[in-house]
Amino acid sequence: MTDRSQAAGSPSELAAALRTRGYLADDGLATAAFLAMRMNRPLFCEGEPGTGKTALAQALAEVLGADLIRLQCHDGIDAAQALYDWDFPRQLLHLRALEAAASAGGEHLDADAVEASLYDRRFLLARPILRALQSTPSVLLIDEIDRADDEFEAFLLEVLTEHAVTIPELGEVRAATPPVVVLTSNRTREVHDALKRRCLYLWLDHPDLHREIEILHSRVPGLPERLAAQVAGAVRALRQADLLKPPGVAETIDWARALQLVGARHLDVDSAAATLGAVLKYREDADRVRKQLDTLLAS
Repeated sequence: MTDRSQAAGSPSELAAALRTRGYLADDGLATAAFLAMRMNRPLFCEGEPGTGKTALAQALAEVLGADLIRLQCHDGIDAAQALYDWDFPRQLLHLRALEAAASAGGEHLDADAVEASLYDRRFLLARPILRALQSTPSVLLIDEIDRADDEFEAFLLEVLTEHAVTIPELGEVRAATPPVVVLTSNRTREVHDALKRRCLYLWLDHPDLHREIEILHSRVPGLPERLAAQVAGAVRALRQADLLKPPGVAETIDWARALQLVGARHLDVDSAAATLGAVLKYREDADRVRKQLDTLLAS
């Protein structure tokens, strides 16, 4: 367990700590993450898929020695799925056990006492947000908030402001230490200004060629320099093509690992074609690129 101030006393120290976890942060990213931790403000990360938004939360959790708790947003998500629920099957079993015990002893159940016992903490199912409030330290990753609706955004705004929730049967649960909160968005829709104002904002682009080569050397030990440069250059060209799903950094790393595993020392048409499934995930994209591999590798 690491105190936030001990983990990083400055943005440069945080960048160095993240680098030891394989996450290469530039000055802007390291400063935004540092300020979010020091100011107890959520960090709202927006950008194209595959730019390292989710990986940032994972790396921060490692740096802080904190639990990473992830809430994956989706269409129709509601507060119960994010906060808590009651374990109805266990409550029912408990109720039947009480009834059986009372019947065997010829006793009458006290309705108030039974109800109180049904809403004991042991029957509480903590969902990600409640778990993050109860766990110290923790990093709460609210992934793809742009997939949720306006009502869920309003709920999040209240929770992230108060760092507390009220469970009617148990009372208030307040975080002893507010979690580090990272929200991500692929910008499939605009998130409301009210939520953004509560956060520090960070736009993440794909890394430049030099940084992507650095990332490859960090994440794929033993990768030849020439192969790293060729893979990063080819992925850069793929991102500029009109593809259904341009590759992100994760796909760059996967491609380099795949090439390394098949024994490739450099990227040529044959090795690229054989491993294209590591970097492109749509048939239409793969078919189109296979027809242009000569041009792609020459660029």
